[in-house]
Amino acid sequence: MERSDFWNDQKKATKITKELNKLKNKLIQDDHLATYKDDLETYRLLLEEDFSESLLQEAADILSCDKKIVDKTETQFLLNGKTDSNSAIITIHPGAGGTESQDWAEMLFRMYKRWAEKTGFKTEIVDYQSGDEAGLKSVTMEIIGAYVYGYLKTEIGVHRLVRISPFNAQGKRQTSFASVFVYPMIEDDIAVDIDPGDLRIDTYRASGKGGQGVNTTDSAVRITHIPTNLIVQCQNERSQLRNREVAMVILKSKLYQHYEEKREKERQKLENKKTDIGWGNQIRSYVFHPYQMVKDHRTNYETGNISSVMDGALDNFMNAYLKKIANENIVY
Repeated sequence: MERSDFWNDQKKATKITKELNKLKNKLIQDDHLATYKDDLETYRLLLEEDFSESLLQEAADILSCDKKIVDKTETQFLLNGKTDSNSAIITIHPGAGGTESQDWAEMLFRMYKRWAEKTGFKTEIVDYQSGDEAGLKSVTMEIIGAYVYGYLKTEIGVHRLVRISPFNAQGKRQTSFASVFVYPMIEDDIAVDIDPGDLRIDTYRASGKGGQGVNTTDSAVRITHIPTNLIVQCQNERSQLRNREVAMVILKSKLYQHYEEKREKERQKLENKKTDIGWGNQIRSYVFHPYQMVKDHRTNYETGNISSVMDGALDNFMNAYLKKIANENIVY
């Protein structure tokens, strides 16, 4: 980085800078762990020599803060997949049920956006299709940051909601479903061959959320990869060229995932999570009535603090499933 021509190649320089920051963060984390280990050993020796309840309480208070660093480090050890350190693209679709499911999909969208904000990750809405009366028909969002895909891959599947419907005048309990799928964002240095002749590119007038003037021209772009029938679309930017660039990034990520699954048989487990959005396929249930509980059916981890979960408190669910993956040696 000290070379005078370092920034002449922007892409290479950016990649090196990101790698450097990643290594710096690891060194800082290593220093924190070493300090925690020393503190732990010091308190152990002091308590063995002259035990007292006050000293024990002091140790517990100080070390409880450092435990968060240890827990975070443990989780990152589990994020050792090929693309776990990448940013991610998340898509959410409502299941059958019209407005109910569309509203539930919107709630999940907000939940993941809040999780990203709390964790310090950047979000960018790529495509948003509003629901007929409320909620959304589909949404695609980029979440930028270290290990985003590693964390969010734990959320792939069907999510089930049970609540008193705000759209039912009789106040009946309603069950709704929505699906979540996540792709790793692929860096430019990873080769994904795309033949331009295999693409069908359509433009159309954008709708739904966007900046002023976003829906006044045919700026939205839909790209179909004919051999695989993968379809991506982007309507967030005013410029058709920019929407096309973003759509190609997403297509590249989806194709990478597609070819990885094809090359490695065990990766088919990831694709198999795209099950019917309905009964019996949910990975997690969110119950608002007659009691409040969020339960992950894969790990049996649950909490009654549903408002916190819907506000983005997902780390405990993610960590529980990452540990389950490690114990079962599931390959992603």
